[in-house]
Amino acid sequence: MKIVKFSINRPVTIIMFTVAAIIFGFISYSKLNLNLLPKISYPTLTIRTEYPGTAPSEIENIISKPIEETCGVVDNVVRISSVSRAELSEVTVEFAWHTNMDFATLKLREKLDLLRLPRDATKPVILRYDPNQEPIMRLGLTGDTDLARIRYIAEREVKQALESIEGVAACSISGGLEDEIHIDIDEQKLSLLNILITSVANRLAQENVNLSAGILKQKDSQFLVRTVNQFKTVEEIKDIIIEKRGDVQLTLGSIADVYRGHKERKVISRINGRECIEAAIYRAADANTVAVANAVTDKLKAVQANILKPRNMDYLIITNQSKFIKNTIHQVKQTAIIGGILAILVLLYFLKNFRSTLIIGAAIPISVVITFFLMYSSNISLNIISLGGLALGIGMLVDNSIVVLESIQRYREKGADLYKAALQGTSEVAGAVTASTFTTVAVFFPIVFVEGIAGQLFKDMALTVTYSLLASLAVSLTLVPMLNATLRRENSKERLTGWLKVLFKPLDKIYNQFYLSYKKILDFSFGHRKTVFITVIVLFFTAIFMSSFMGQELIPVISQGEFLINVEFKPGTALKENTAIITDIYEVLKKHKEIDSIYELIGKGSRGGISFQEERENLSEFTLRLKPGILGKKEDRIMDLVRADLEKFPTTKVKVYKPRLFSFKAPLEVVVLGNDLEMIKQVSEELLEKIRGVEGIIDLKSSMEEGYPEIQIIFNRALLASQNMTINSVGTQIRSKIEGDVATRFIESDREIDIRVRLSERFRDRVDKIGRINIRNGLGMMVPLKALAEIRIKEGPAEIRRILQQKSAVITGNISGIPLDTAKEKVMAAAASIDCGPECSIYLAGQSMEQDVAFSSMIFAIFLAVFLVYLVMASQFESFKKPFIIMFTIPLAIIGVVIVGLVFSMSINVIVLIGLIILSGIIVNNAIVLVDYIGKLEKQGMSKMEAIKTAAQVRWRPIIMTSITTVLALLPMALDFNEGFEIRIPLALTLIGGLVFGTFLTLIFIPLVYSMIVREAKVTEEKQTPFLGFLKSFKMTPSSAKAKAKKP
Repeated sequence: MKIVKFSINRPVTIIMFTVAAIIFGFISYSKLNLNLLPKISYPTLTIRTEYPGTAPSEIENIISKPIEETCGVVDNVVRISSVSRAELSEVTVEFAWHTNMDFATLKLREKLDLLRLPRDATKPVILRYDPNQEPIMRLGLTGDTDLARIRYIAEREVKQALESIEGVAACSISGGLEDEIHIDIDEQKLSLLNILITSVANRLAQENVNLSAGILKQKDSQFLVRTVNQFKTVEEIKDIIIEKRGDVQLTLGSIADVYRGHKERKVISRINGRECIEAAIYRAADANTVAVANAVTDKLKAVQANILKPRNMDYLIITNQSKFIKNTIHQVKQTAIIGGILAILVLLYFLKNFRSTLIIGAAIPISVVITFFLMYSSNISLNIISLGGLALGIGMLVDNSIVVLESIQRYREKGADLYKAALQGTSEVAGAVTASTFTTVAVFFPIVFVEGIAGQLFKDMALTVTYSLLASLAVSLTLVPMLNATLRRENSKERLTGWLKVLFKPLDKIYNQFYLSYKKILDFSFGHRKTVFITVIVLFFTAIFMSSFMGQELIPVISQGEFLINVEFKPGTALKENTAIITDIYEVLKKHKEIDSIYELIGKGSRGGISFQEERENLSEFTLRLKPGILGKKEDRIMDLVRADLEKFPTTKVKVYKPRLFSFKAPLEVVVLGNDLEMIKQVSEELLEKIRGVEGIIDLKSSMEEGYPEIQIIFNRALLASQNMTINSVGTQIRSKIEGDVATRFIESDREIDIRVRLSERFRDRVDKIGRINIRNGLGMMVPLKALAEIRIKEGPAEIRRILQQKSAVITGNISGIPLDTAKEKVMAAAASIDCGPECSIYLAGQSMEQDVAFSSMIFAIFLAVFLVYLVMASQFESFKKPFIIMFTIPLAIIGVVIVGLVFSMSINVIVLIGLIILSGIIVNNAIVLVDYIGKLEKQGMSKMEAIKTAAQVRWRPIIMTSITTVLALLPMALDFNEGFEIRIPLALTLIGGLVFGTFLTLIFIPLVYSMIVREAKVTEEKQTPFLGFLKSFKMTPSSAKAKAKKP
């Protein structure tokens, strides 16, 4: 090859190119972002709309349904669902995975802006799930002063200080108390004076204005004319004249209590039992998580000294994402370095030459550094997925160089000088190593067809491995031959001496024994081809059958040293009652010595640990941070102990789970769909009872278990008509008196404080007082509400769910100790035993649905990858048969994967399937080198059987060398149980199992299949198809094969 000759003839040029590549690589490494995950974009948007004081039924009809209809006309929508709760609507829109979500969000916003919703409803907010947009750090601010003051300082000073840091997108403040000016109306005085409460609110809004009146010109001057009449003090608000009756002026203070207070509290946050204000810090989209977190940590020292300490305030870190990232990245780097060292030691053993080992060993760091430059150019960050791909590729980076060096060494042993050996040896195997590299790279092209979370994760790993392998190919064809021609000495054998020779001597005996055993097994295989062939085929189909016992799941849950507890009380539970029970739970939890910190969020809960949460007074959530080093099974054990402790609180529904990085959906989600709400409720209750008895399914919850207490007002329409009233006008008056209206805002410095007008609490603190509220009729008279309507207490639905325009019930749960597919089978078996008729249907959603999408596209990608590998090899060999033979290595590797999976209790998940795709590109490399050399020997005049046996013996050493280096480089990853091990270990074990068993069987089975399919050189490939030759081979006896081998 010309590039090989150029590299040997121009050593200085190659060295300069290498130095330049290393420099650019190090510069790129310093600029790479360090994040937990690659860019993951779920094609899901949630539209949240609040409508205070409204029941679920009204939320469904006047908020959720109109939004559903609006969303239905947006392109690429595949599923719309909604949840209507008291005061809140959430409509979830799921798009096809290929959708551009930025554009989809824009189009959806345009449609929603045209939608007309009730005046008191908030503007719909579009929320998007992105794991990379979770808060990188959450702080708890505490102090000896009151909570309103702490919140004010947090919003005015702490927030401003943290948002000034480069890379910080926002600092969100929540919890504590917020100021509000209360106008508490006396109902009796209001009724006596026959004044509408809405008139009071309107009057305040009209009085609290600054208006521009234009420009006044006077000779050579001009003046801006404006009214300056906004409220400056609370006393000024009291003195506002509401009405004038004769000579009497009715001021606001005469009919209401006017004072500065706080907004009605809906959320309480506490850190280690002490109330606090939460500050959630979000990074900018392209910022480095670790760098931003370090900058925040440094800034907090100044904030503590200058802002918090002088006011007797302090802060505690609730969560710090960067700590987990740094630990995870450190572990991946460490395993990669150890793996690289092990690979170099293997090379030193086989080559027994320091210079040769140094030449090949240089391929690892140089290829890795070049990869950093390519990663930076492709905007790939350093994360657990990309670094995992780099770590698993460490052992493969020397494969090409080993083959090249081994070929050069053979030419040296034949008597060629350094120049000729480097040129001819490299040129001889250049085609084979190029083909083997491109077969490995080819398996990553089907990524474009992989949907779901698998495609999102696979991309970074695929590109990282591809870049590193292409870099290693370039190094093996340029730097390695050049260094061999220039650094090696002409007559020096440079063999190992001293203690290394003594150390390696026992290994030589083991290696020689393996080699002799291999030759005997190979001879036995040729003598019993039919038996060996059938045995291997039976092994393969047995492995396929046994794989059904491995279990399936979407993706392993990663232990981050923390877990969440979601606590739900009966609908209608007040915040005060919620807080009392949560305090009791906290006292139980703090007894566990393994728990480092406990953060309580009362009145708020998340779904799966994601950032957008729902506020309900009957919800609470704990974030429990464990002491360093408690991961995996230790963490699971503590979670089980906590579950057992929480069983002492029967009035609560509890979920204990780890934060989910790759999915915001519950592991188990069963949907009951239909139009009859009563039938849906009946079926869901029966199904729930059946699932409760299934072992391994925990934290079960049904969306229809309990209702929300309602005070229902049923109007007498005839009576309303006789008094010239409408239901809408009466409802508006009731709402204004109970919920109240924000009439206007009080401006203080640059802060806006709501002014809320409603009845004084003493007129609305009991159910029986609702009927005494006076309503002004169309005749201008005040009438008590109980005279116009029947008032009753009834339990309404706590929430109303709709999926695909139909009412539904959803049962959610977690799994413990069983794989997801087993849980699915048990749930569907329970569902099959229920007769729900044609009016209802039951199906699985949540992670089960995501798993089906991911697995189907991954399996398609595996078959497509195998096909692409065949295409590359067929093009390289210009043959149909030889690639067909090489493809037998993939089933051999699958046998090893299943054996290792069963031994180590692995489940089949996205990570394992990614490993299989990578394995299909790696395992064929050994066979490519073997088959390629057989063909070369046949062209030199050897008989088929002689060429097969010679090639098997000659290529045994480089094949074993490359396989062992790859396996040992992966071994540290397979044995590392630190942060992120749930991703690394399944990937490493999949590759190790496939390579160990696949390589061993390849060295035996591929020569056997070659002898069965390929005829002597005089039989052309056009006269015999691979399949026909394969069938005919069974008729060949060992004796006839030997006889044919002797023919000229």
